[in-house]
Amino acid sequence: MPKPRNKQIALSETPFYHLTYRCVRRSFLCGEIDGCNFEHRREWIVERLRLLTNMFAIDVASYAIMMNHYHILVRVDVAKAATWSVAEIFERWSLLFQVPETIKQYLAGHLVEVADIQVAEKMIEIYRERLTSISWFMRCLNENIARLANVEDKCSGRFWEGRFKSQAVLDESALINTMVYIDLNPIRAKIAETPESSAYTSIAERIAKRNLASDVKCAFHGKLMPFLEGKGTTSTPHIPLHLTDYIELVDWTGRQIRADKRGAINENVPPILARLGIEQGNWLQNCQKLEDEFRQVIGPAAAIEKFCQAIGQKWLQGIHHCRRCFG
Repeated sequence: MPKPRNKQIALSETPFYHLTYRCVRRSFLCGEIDGCNFEHRREWIVERLRLLTNMFAIDVASYAIMMNHYHILVRVDVAKAATWSVAEIFERWSLLFQVPETIKQYLAGHLVEVADIQVAEKMIEIYRERLTSISWFMRCLNENIARLANVEDKCSGRFWEGRFKSQAVLDESALINTMVYIDLNPIRAKIAETPESSAYTSIAERIAKRNLASDVKCAFHGKLMPFLEGKGTTSTPHIPLHLTDYIELVDWTGRQIRADKRGAINENVPPILARLGIEQGNWLQNCQKLEDEFRQVIGPAAAIEKFCQAIGQKWLQGIHHCRRCFG
């Protein structure tokens, strides 16, 4: 029986989550089948993500839109949402939803009854909480795509499988490992030769922006989480790695896991692996079987124990593999 989301997500322990969703029956409903091309549906997903990152207190660190499923790695910024004014919450929520008249009257200062004011303030806090909710984020993403696809197919019923899959990402090493796994999905699926040619991925977009290219399919144009810049640190939420190091790591890893590149590991291994404290063999295995090996959480055993306490679990499947890979 599926676990409730409060048994899978604990924002007090980590703001990062790897989310995956598949089309029904794993059909190629986002690609090409029987001579019909559905490539534009991948653009729908990326465009919707752009809107949602402007609405929610949720940033996208990495994404890959495949033919029959997608991966996104998100960061939930609860602290940022706590600073939003009532007007900002109203503005963000109204991007997709009708706001009750009570809220409009409250913003205009027309409410005089204490009970009405309390109702309005309670509703505003509900909206604030929803704008940090992964479940609401995914609902706003997936329901829209399903409706568009059903209209186009002139049918009704499910477009996506029952529930999306989430994995908690508990530390820096797990974060980088998960990002590389996501960005290399097209290469592992043999639908792209290089990271920069992987359509509808964050790595291709980052490389294109870095090189000022304009021919990458469906640039995200949203708020991709930035990498570390310069030599110092910053208070702005960022990925704790320089973009150049990350691109080199993705490229090297992609060379090792391609079917026609089996054999000894290249001696010119990026030193970033040593800095992350990850053994090379474990790294490559994780970048191929991350979803199978880790299940619900990715990270060191000590962090997993804290995460288990936060969600009220005694243990989680995959903890032995986490202990072996991350200590």
